[in-house]
Amino acid sequence: MLHILNKQNTILNKFIEQIRDKEIQKDSMRFRRNLERIGEIAAYEISKELNYETRIVETPLGSAAVECISDRIVVATILRAGLPFHQGFLNYFDDAQNAFVSAYRKSTKDGKFTVKVEYISCGDLEGKVLLLVDPMLATGSSLVLAWQALCEKGGMPSHTHVAAVIASEQGVDYVEKNMPKKTTSIWVGAVDEELTSRSYIVPGIGDAGDLAYGEKL
Repeated sequence: MLHILNKQNTILNKFIEQIRDKEIQKDSMRFRRNLERIGEIAAYEISKELNYETRIVETPLGSAAVECISDRIVVATILRAGLPFHQGFLNYFDDAQNAFVSAYRKSTKDGKFTVKVEYISCGDLEGKVLLLVDPMLATGSSLVLAWQALCEKGGMPSHTHVAAVIASEQGVDYVEKNMPKKTTSIWVGAVDEELTSRSYIVPGIGDAGDLAYGEKL
């Protein structure tokens, strides 16, 4: 199921506006913080779809019944651009297990590229709820490869929530076709229509990793 969060009037749109703005982008600290805040909002929205159980807590004056998340959560991201977004989720799911994947585009002289996964750090995923978060969902191939690598190493989660700040229509379609429909949900801040020949989202935001941490060689 696809959830597009900017379809409703929400403070999220302020942060999306700022991460798109080429002038505001010059402040890398603000850019990282906005990714983090968008992650917090997405985490809150996803929390509504999780499983809950009633727990009794003792207060200084008595007992109270509280509905608490019963799912075991794993928050995973793709290095390096995903780190600020990941932190937003971790701020809310602060007792979650964490996982990390290193994936990058290996370009060829004709402008095409393949995606390489080099590093995976994760624990047991079997039967847990996986939140796979990455700021940009462009072609979708990096994210699907990351998901496959995580599952191969850690086991199959009971459900996967894919979260992105900006997605392309092509990326959303690719994820829907290449991940199990019954156990996958997609959450995006906004969906853009166009991809360039080098698979950058238009209008998008540019290179999230460079904007957050500086240009790479």
